[in-house]
Amino acid sequence: MKGIRLIVPVLAALLFSACQKQDKLGTENNPIKLYFTPSVDADTIASNSTDFIKFLESETGYFFKSGIPTNYISVVEAFGSSRADIAVMNSFGYLMANDKYGAKALLRTVRYGHDYYQGQIIAHVDSDIKSIKDLAGKKFAFTDPSSTSGYMFPLKIVKDAGVELGNQTFAIKHDNVVTMVYQKQVDAGATYYSAPSEDGQIRDARSRVKTQFPDVEDKVKIVTITDKIPNDPFVFRKDLPAEVTEKFITAVKKYIASPEGKQIFRNIYSVEAVNDTTDADYNNLRDVIKAININIEEQLKK
Repeated sequence: MKGIRLIVPVLAALLFSACQKQDKLGTENNPIKLYFTPSVDADTIASNSTDFIKFLESETGYFFKSGIPTNYISVVEAFGSSRADIAVMNSFGYLMANDKYGAKALLRTVRYGHDYYQGQIIAHVDSDIKSIKDLAGKKFAFTDPSSTSGYMFPLKIVKDAGVELGNQTFAIKHDNVVTMVYQKQVDAGATYYSAPSEDGQIRDARSRVKTQFPDVEDKVKIVTITDKIPNDPFVFRKDLPAEVTEKFITAVKKYIASPEGKQIFRNIYSVEAVNDTTDADYNNLRDVIKAININIEEQLKK
């Protein structure tokens, strides 16, 4: 009898596990898992994404569960363990997810009317830096090793010019780089670039510190701007059913086209629309990574 009592719970657990596996994706017991890369405060994403999830469920008839990992590497790894079905990712993270797990980009975000952005190299106006050649031997601040606009693309410009920088540091955030240049802690730095608005208001990384340093435009100048970088994609795991993919894409486009949806995505990612995209649209980023010898596989292990 004692042996039977031990076996029964085991059998029940196995049966429960089997039932779970039989649940179709999108049902209440097996919701579609949607991940958001935390490029802004997690609370901001969580509070604004609730309405989006409700709309998706109403529009598609599927159940969804959202997740906000601590960093983009966690999102990449979620595709490898089937914990993520769909994710909004940064461009470099997407290349890692594609290279390792075959995930595919099918939508690309649009900001300020463009589905791309750029990087910039900045310097203090008091410096003698007028061109890339003038950066030789200078103290330089990048943002983060995984940043396309604040590291990879600016580094390629420096390498292509045959320039050897002096002391280099990673400031982690774009606004930190601007602050370091403004306060002359470094001679120059790399951040993201967005063209000014129609009324001339700056929208590059300097705008992030304008409240703290109102004269930042007068003190920090742009030395050069990088090539175009494809915006963040919506990424889908490789074996996601086509019906799920199609319904999700249709719903997302409809949601962001609405005034409410547009505002929600502006709050989350400063996004105003989405465009169709393909993996090939990210080949220029792959080329830059090869040129500066960044190994995607090694980055994934860090």
